[in-house]
Amino acid sequence: MILLDTHALVWMDADDPSLGRAARRAIQQAWEAQQMTVSAVSFWECAMLHSRGRITLPKSPLAWRGDLIAAGLVEWPIDGEIAVLAADLEALHKDPADRFIVATAISRRAALLTADERLLGWKHALKRVDATR
Repeated sequence: MILLDTHALVWMDADDPSLGRAARRAIQQAWEAQQMTVSAVSFWECAMLHSRGRITLPKSPLAWRGDLIAAGLVEWPIDGEIAVLAADLEALHKDPADRFIVATAISRRAALLTADERLLGWKHALKRVDATR
C-alpha cells in the first residue's frame, strides 16, 4: 500500500516529471492493486495552497478531490488514533500536516511516497518510497 505525500499527489495527477521512474512504477502497481491512498489532510493542504495561488489545480479543489476518489484513490480520514500518534512522533518537525500524513502511513502500514528530505531522513519506523527516484 502506498500513501502519497501532498506534493506527490499533485505531481501524480499532473504527470509531473519530478516523479522518478521507480516512484511511477510504485504508483502504477498500487493503482492496479487498488492500494493507492492519501491522507484527508493532503486535500486540505491542496485546497489551502490553491486558494493562495501557490498551486494550480485542474478544477475546484472539491471537484478535483471527487474525481480522484472516483478514479480509485483511497482517502484515509484523520481519526483519534492518527491524531494521538501524530502528536507523539518523536523528533519529527512540527508541521502538523506532515505529522498527520506520517501518522496515517504508520497507522495504516503504508509506504509513504515523498520527496521531502526531512521525511526521507527521519530516523524512525516508517516505510518510505523516494518520489524522485
